[in-house]
Amino acid sequence: MKKRSIKNTRVNNEVAKELTTIIRNVKDPRVSEWVTVTHAEVAPDLKTAKAYVSVLGDEKQKEDTLKGLKSAHGYIRSELARSINMRNTPEITFLLDESIEYGVAMSKKIDDVIKGDDDVN
Repeated sequence: MKKRSIKNTRVNNEVAKELTTIIRNVKDPRVSEWVTVTHAEVAPDLKTAKAYVSVLGDEKQKEDTLKGLKSAHGYIRSELARSINMRNTPEITFLLDESIEYGVAMSKKIDDVIKGDDDVN
């Protein structure tokens, strides 16, 4: 399976969707209730996957959520195997996705510049 194939794209989307559902059921108190799987990248051989998560909160909440997800790795993987019928259930690595915060910060900076230009004129 090619990395950019339609099948791989569908697998990535389905894994991200299922991980979001599974993470909502994780009972670890470290895992924030404001966590979202932004996207997943499953390797073409279906053995590994990177799950990019976005956490609404401060740095401590983000770190705690990642620790909680790593701790619940076995549960998450077994639930993924149960919900998606795949030849191999991928080994999941959770990574923090800060693109949403970056986009909000850039948008705020642009608004500040536009407001500054309006004040000058």
